[in-house]
Amino acid sequence: MTEERIAREGAAHDGERRPDLAAMMVPLGRALMAAEQPVLREHGLTMWAYVVLSRLDEDPVRSQNALARAVGADKTRIIGVLDGLQERGLIERRADPDDRRVRLLSMTPAGRRLRDAARRDIQQREERLLERLTPADREGFLRALRTLHALPRDVLVPETESEAGAGAESGAGAGAEESEASS
Repeated sequence: MTEERIAREGAAHDGERRPDLAAMMVPLGRALMAAEQPVLREHGLTMWAYVVLSRLDEDPVRSQNALARAVGADKTRIIGVLDGLQERGLIERRADPDDRRVRLLSMTPAGRRLRDAARRDIQQREERLLERLTPADREGFLRALRTLHALPRDVLVPETESEAGAGAESGAGAGAEESEASS
């Protein structure tokens, strides 16, 4: 991005026009995912495997169906990822004592160590990007991302709007699939 464009887009926050959020976030998200690919390969992970391990850390025991919904993957699509993680001893699956048809997932200590190492290496690379921001801008940017990330999906996409675009892939989900398809 040229310095002129940075200055022009930076001025947009002062009441001038600005690109919509998705127009800014999707290309950035795809670039960040592409930058993560070599790190994940070094750790023997695909993007989907990393997403699963990261999500299991947020909610350590969940059903396969709940996990698939939480990561935006089709439940049949996620089965192969889970199989691979289980074969490597990174996750455990067990029958739900309340409903034996349901499989509960949890991350193993080996899965946590691998996820932590991958996350550490990814965040080291992210530092190169974040150091371009002033300390105040960096803090505000990360705080805003955490706030927006924590919003429930129904706040981001009200039910009537999500039904209208039910056939469309989300930018992040599509990017994750594209990224894994290329690995």
